[in-house]
Amino acid sequence: MPPKQTDRTPLTPAAFHILLALAGEDQHGYGIIKSVLERSDGAVHLGPGTLYGNLKRFLALGWITELEERPAADSDDERRRYYRLTTAGRDLAKLEAKRLEALVKHAQTVRLLRKPA
Repeated sequence: MPPKQTDRTPLTPAAFHILLALAGEDQHGYGIIKSVLERSDGAVHLGPGTLYGNLKRFLALGWITELEERPAADSDDERRRYYRLTTAGRDLAKLEAKRLEALVKHAQTVRLLRKPA
């Protein structure tokens, strides 16, 4: 049975990529952009408006939090803001991953995709 849908899913691809980037580690905005580019082999580029618009919304929804603690001043730019995925954000990202997994399984069932060997 597919995971339960909520009023928060499905997520946009950009939103899911941002949550995935933060699921691995705390990051600042440019770090998130780089992470998404690397993970997608350059196929997904988040522009600043998309990134920071989503971050603002995620903060308001409680999916992420802005960190108070910062790296050492000599290895950091003081203008950077660092973000962390909250439990609610992680739960939502898991729900979306399960939803996508169910879609992939269905695509395999109808032979659009091959099942892994």
